Amino acid sequence: MQPDRVEGYPVEAEPGEVVPAEGDAVEDFAVAAVPALSHPLRLRVEDDLRRSRLSVLLRLVLVLPQVVWAVIWANAMLWLVPFLWLATLFSGRLEEDAHRFVARWVRYNVHLNAYLYLLANPYPRFFGRPHEYPLDLEVADSAPQSRWSVGLRLLLAIPALIFASVVASILFAVAFLGWFTALALGRMPRGMRDLGAYCLRYQAQTYGYLFLLTPRYPTIGGGATGIDPPATRY
Repeated sequence: MQPDRVEGYPVEAEPGEVVPAEGDAVEDFAVAAVPALSHPLRLRVEDDLRRSRLSVLLRLVLVLPQVVWAVIWANAMLWLVPFLWLATLFSGRLEEDAHRFVARWVRYNVHLNAYLYLLANPYPRFFGRPHEYPLDLEVADSAPQSRWSVGLRLLLAIPALIFASVVASILFAVAFLGWFTALALGRMPRGMRDLGAYCLRYQAQTYGYLFLLTPRYPTIGGGATGIDPPATRY
């Protein structure tokens, strides 16, 4: 009887057993890529990093009409959210029309904050439509939600809201440093843009969870876009 393979020794096949020849690939140990994990709310980043110096210089003035519109929209949402919460609690999902409306509101805030914090250069539009801004929020369709998680949504969201306030401070620091950099260079450094986009993405996922767009909790991983890189499985 031959010994098992140790330091180059061959293995004798038992009756009915197939032993791969030397150098053949062994299927059980093949390297496979596990599909990337994707959050229902993802940030699409297509910014070219260029910044208009005049727009950067006057950014706080130029953004004022957008801020006024954002406040009006936010006040409307405050009246609407209790009804959405009750409807989702009873039906187990956010109705499609309401889902699209809330998605537009969250997406509009992504566009507005991307402009305000110098993460993108074009002036945003006022309606939060998809695919109309370099930093855009992609939102999956409405999905069933656990009623108990809907009932306790505000309580469950507290840890995410705390971390969102932390990343808001980071986002402000990125914009402060980026203002001087963009004025000097006419562009935003990629690392600063990506860090700001990460903060913006986490905030969007937090508000999407809080306002019932998704039952999925915001993810710390996933970089700026919210999509984890593929894992390697052996």
